[in-house]
Amino acid sequence: MRPHYQVFLYLQVLDFLTTLVGLREVSPFLRQIMRFDAALGLAASKLLAVGLAGICIWSHRDRIIRWINSWYAGLVLWNLCIILAVRRVL
Repeated sequence: MRPHYQVFLYLQVLDFLTTLVGLREVSPFLRQIMRFDAALGLAASKLLAVGLAGICIWSHRDRIIRWINSWYAGLVLWNLCIILAVRRVL
């Protein structure tokens, strides 16, 4: 497996986890909603992302995966900043 494919999968997991934690940290209302449905919706969106990445791999569009990795790295960083700001660490 090429390294940028592995990075893509790791970033999907990190985005999933940081989004779950970040949403729980931000709002008690969202925390309650996530107990029922939001985690499942987030998991479905990650499966869709992996499926689309599979299409990119199948059609030899590695450049798109590399570009998306940059975007998801920024998104994970943003999620971490939100989590830290809510905890007043920043």
